[in-house]
Amino acid sequence: MQAAQRLQDTLSPSNRTLSKNSGSGRPGPNRKPQFQLKSMLKNKEMQAALGSGLLMLMAWGVSHWWQWLSVILYVVSYALGGWSKAREGVETLIREHDLDVNLLMIAASLGAAAIGYWNEGAMLIFIFALSGALESYTTERSSKDISELMALKPETALRLSREGTETVGIEQLLPGDLLLVKPGELIPADGRISKGVSAVNQASITGESVPVNKVEGDEVYAGTINGEGVLYVEVSQSSEDTLFSKIIRMVEEAQTEVPDSQRFIKTFESVYARIVVAVTLIVIAGAPIALGWTWAAAFYKAMVFLVVASPCALVSSIMPVMLSAISNRARRGILFKGGAHVENMALTSVVAFDKTGTLTMGSPVVTDWITAAEYDADELLHIVATIESYSLHPLARAIVAKAETELGQRELLPTEHVQALTGWGMEGIIGGVKWKIGRTDVLDGPSPLAEPEWMESRARLEAEGKTVSIILADDRIAGMLALRDELRPQAQESVKRLQAQGIRVVMLTGDRPETAAVIAEQAGVDAVYAGLMPEDKVSHIRMLREQYGHVVMVGDGVNDAPALTAATVGLGMGMHGSGAALEVADVVLMNDGIEEIAPTIALARKAQRVVKQNMIFAVSVIFLLVISNFVQDIALPFGVIGHEGSTILVILNGLRLLRS
Repeated sequence: MQAAQRLQDTLSPSNRTLSKNSGSGRPGPNRKPQFQLKSMLKNKEMQAALGSGLLMLMAWGVSHWWQWLSVILYVVSYALGGWSKAREGVETLIREHDLDVNLLMIAASLGAAAIGYWNEGAMLIFIFALSGALESYTTERSSKDISELMALKPETALRLSREGTETVGIEQLLPGDLLLVKPGELIPADGRISKGVSAVNQASITGESVPVNKVEGDEVYAGTINGEGVLYVEVSQSSEDTLFSKIIRMVEEAQTEVPDSQRFIKTFESVYARIVVAVTLIVIAGAPIALGWTWAAAFYKAMVFLVVASPCALVSSIMPVMLSAISNRARRGILFKGGAHVENMALTSVVAFDKTGTLTMGSPVVTDWITAAEYDADELLHIVATIESYSLHPLARAIVAKAETELGQRELLPTEHVQALTGWGMEGIIGGVKWKIGRTDVLDGPSPLAEPEWMESRARLEAEGKTVSIILADDRIAGMLALRDELRPQAQESVKRLQAQGIRVVMLTGDRPETAAVIAEQAGVDAVYAGLMPEDKVSHIRMLREQYGHVVMVGDGVNDAPALTAATVGLGMGMHGSGAALEVADVVLMNDGIEEIAPTIALARKAQRVVKQNMIFAVSVIFLLVISNFVQDIALPFGVIGHEGSTILVILNGLRLLRS
């Protein structure tokens, strides 16, 4: 109401002045599809690797005529391709007192040069640098969408007041401020449209490729791009609480989260590297004595072993796959907070859905309003709407919407001690009377409130698939209301696709069994657990984990947060989910598209298969090359190509998930 009044004041003839500075931040970039190779060549590590390879070819080409020039070119090739990896290896050695694969490769290439195999050493450096560049490119691709999103961060906004317009930083915006957003500008804050119609490009937030038409009353989000219309937006969230800011925080978490398998490989790499170095030294020092080899032959054999036994391919088997999967899903509006959750989601046996706002639209409407004889229906509606106006729950918004429709814009009644009763409803004191609006479980058991007429009304309404709430005045029944929340159009198909993958689908809800059963039947879930408090949902999640294994919990409300935490993977609804649910969720559906859950699980399972393929392939290549080195006397160039070639192959195998 206040925003609407300010809008009217601003648009009056005396105040119809606009600042020349648009202020709503930078316009959205013109995103043209880039050729993948061109993007890859911009990677600095890739440029260094290719430069090293070019110098290696030049050195080889002139080696028959100018030996001294050849050596100089090889030295520069070594430095260009190996500097970055050498620095990483030395830093690991100094800071963590540990060996890693980088030092093994540098040592092997320098060893090859020491016995005159300059070209083989340069080839090792080149292929090793190339594999590292590919892995770096994978990491860049995984964060590409996020980088573009952060580039869209609004900086300023045009705030309207009775005096006209002013340009302010987004950190100065407060809930209730009214903003002007011109065509083509970034929307600077989360809010609701007070006036105007436009198509808004929400791709940066939800992954939707088609702009969404927005009209008065619709929600808009910071970082999205206004289309051709002029919008007046009432701010609903401060800058640090916007959906945009939450995404950035979640991405920062994702960058530090690694899967358990990667942690194991990291530990294994350290131990394995020590073993490889020890065996190399034994071959150099012991083979001439024990086997009668010449020192040169022993050193050569040791260098080949150092190359082929290094775990490069094994180390690169996991993270490129996980990062590719995360990038793939980010383009579909599914944001993982880390690779560990991709790994866990692949193990899913059960998907547990909350009902309201998850399987259903989350926008219920009041269908029935029953008032006790001693109360006036309009006055009771006014009282209930006043208390529910302090809640953001979908059922509360439906009651307030009914009051605005039937009673018009009335002032809120003076209210004291308003609070949410977690898992039940709302209460507050108006006119000295304590009012409570919430679940009808107070009628159950030997309750003095369980009068036949109210019991019959509840049974009838619940049989129709409606959610029923009771209104209490000082613990006496003042009325009853029923709401209906329609099933999401994609819910049935989403459940079927999960079941087709062998996944059991259940529904957990605080609604009464009768109401929940109707929605469960429509959705086609395997089981429904109703009448649950938040702690009951946690108990059921634990029970499902014990009985079936790994559980994904899908929810959107504050009361779902404990269950999201208890599940193997917590999946939050990003568009209309509560802040608490988004904070504790491991994966966020930015466009609330539950139809993407089944494809996401399928991709996670594919990622696990690719990881297993990579690891088996890497271990097999290492084993065959090591055996061949001591049995068949393979040449160093073949060892380099075989080992580093396998590293490149496992990385490329992981990159396939970018387009799956």
